[in-house]
Amino acid sequence: MSGDALGPGPHTRVRRLATKAQYESDVIFDIIDEARLCHVSAIVRGSAMVIPTLHAREGRTLYLHGSPSNVVMKSVVERGEACVSITLYDGLRLARSGFESSIAYRSVVLFGAANLVADDDEKARVLEMFVDAVLPGRAREVRPMTDSERRLTLVVAVTIDEASAKLSSGPTDDPYDDQELAIWSGTVPARVVFGAPVPDTNGAMAKGDIALPESVTRLLDLQ
Repeated sequence: MSGDALGPGPHTRVRRLATKAQYESDVIFDIIDEARLCHVSAIVRGSAMVIPTLHAREGRTLYLHGSPSNVVMKSVVERGEACVSITLYDGLRLARSGFESSIAYRSVVLFGAANLVADDDEKARVLEMFVDAVLPGRAREVRPMTDSERRLTLVVAVTIDEASAKLSSGPTDDPYDDQELAIWSGTVPARVVFGAPVPDTNGAMAKGDIALPESVTRLLDLQ
């Protein structure tokens, strides 16, 4: 692998539709950073299991967020390595046949050494980073996390040793003969859209109007 490539490696070489593969770190990191959650897999008591969870990236380290009692996360820490999958759904690619029809997507599969973040100061820093990963700017708007809340949260650091991306977009791959059929073919883009904020009605919110925070206003403005 080159210094700017994270693959192909023994676990991440794309073999089917290899022309859709990307191994450059900037492509992979962009997908990781845009995604709002990831899926982590592990072998637990002899069975394959997978869970969705939050993530945040810093350089070539991917941080995973979970409960100390979660068996998948505990298995990842015990084994010392992780496999993580991330997918962005970008729409439909509708061909003139069901066989050639598919979805538009950007996906990443990564492998790396996994370690528990045990240092209290480091854990506090990363958990604050998670808050901003979910909604940029939100960390400075909320109260500080308590020691009890930190103890109830597991943070795992995964070094991204190897990764690949797969991108599917653009026109469909209809055979030449199908292109003459009078059947509509094309793409239907999709994206995440946030609706109008619904305020809480408990506590101080019930006693008077509290303005939308800057983080939410910015989120809506960027749509």
